[in-house]
Amino acid sequence: MGEPKRIGILTSGGDCSGLNAAIRAVVYCAVGTYGWEVLGIRQATLGLMVRPPQFTKLEVDQVNTLLTAGGTMLGTTNKGDPFAFPMADGSVCDRSNEIIAGYHQLNLDALIGIGGDGSLAILRRLAQQGGINLVGIPKTIDNDIGITEHAIGFDTAVNIATEALDRLHFTAASHSRVMILEVMGRDAGHIAIAAGIAGGADVILIPEIPYTIEHICQRIKEQQEKNKNYCLIIVSEAVRTQEGENVTITNRLGQSRYGGIGEYLADQIIQRINAETRVTVLGHIQRGGTASPLDRLVAAAFGVAAVNLIAEGKYDQMVTWQNRQVVSVPIAEAIAQYRAVDPNGTLVKTARGIGIYLGD
Repeated sequence: MGEPKRIGILTSGGDCSGLNAAIRAVVYCAVGTYGWEVLGIRQATLGLMVRPPQFTKLEVDQVNTLLTAGGTMLGTTNKGDPFAFPMADGSVCDRSNEIIAGYHQLNLDALIGIGGDGSLAILRRLAQQGGINLVGIPKTIDNDIGITEHAIGFDTAVNIATEALDRLHFTAASHSRVMILEVMGRDAGHIAIAAGIAGGADVILIPEIPYTIEHICQRIKEQQEKNKNYCLIIVSEAVRTQEGENVTITNRLGQSRYGGIGEYLADQIIQRINAETRVTVLGHIQRGGTASPLDRLVAAAFGVAAVNLIAEGKYDQMVTWQNRQVVSVPIAEAIAQYRAVDPNGTLVKTARGIGIYLGD
């Protein structure tokens, strides 16, 4: 099995379901199969930036109950680019060398980073600069990393959105309402289109396909003419207004984020037709809770594959799910291939084939 190794693992970027399942798999394989030592880095790269570095030594008995737990036991952050880290005085500072020094201070032989394309890009830059042996595991509820068919967290998010649609059917029918469900999806509509088909939506709006309010209202009228007294609409948060403008919310710190497209659509519909309309925003509910069986399966396969790459001395690689198996690809190649919903792809054809309005 070669020389014993000391490896680190961290979770970076937004949380999602399945992260703990991946951590568990890494520990089971690294400790149980290879006899290595695993250090869980706290709060992503922030844990390597402080002195002493913040970590937890992970043993099998610490992680054996994590399979169904949501979130990440290690904590995470999606703020503070280490190459332009925000300081208290409002300036920014390159603190990348502090993170690199933290890695080497822990005498790590390799680091497993679990993150999306943004997090993995930062980790790879740190690895290239500081001689870090890095292996990546993809996670994102948006499922927009193009080179992998599955990323940890996506399936659970779709399940939650689908369940929400399932529940909205009944209250919509009871009150003869148009129900709009706003779901996450940074710049891609994978959650909306998958859940919309599975949950029986009448209208699916995604960033990749333009739409008109008039056509949405026409679909609502068609539903009424077919004696269906309600309409379900699912919309990705990144969908723009009919005029092409982003809909965002600004918080008390002056930071903007996607949000509000559901209310925009409701206002537009109410102005045009006599349809009682309500909006439900799932928000971070999609990120939390127990991981679906598929997310647990993918997380376990990714965790084992990442450890095996380290055992083989193969670094600067990301594990991916392709053609029903896990394979590795260079991280640079993996994060370069962004995947939005294909307007001519199978799911779009499926939705249209069963009469769902998508736009155009």
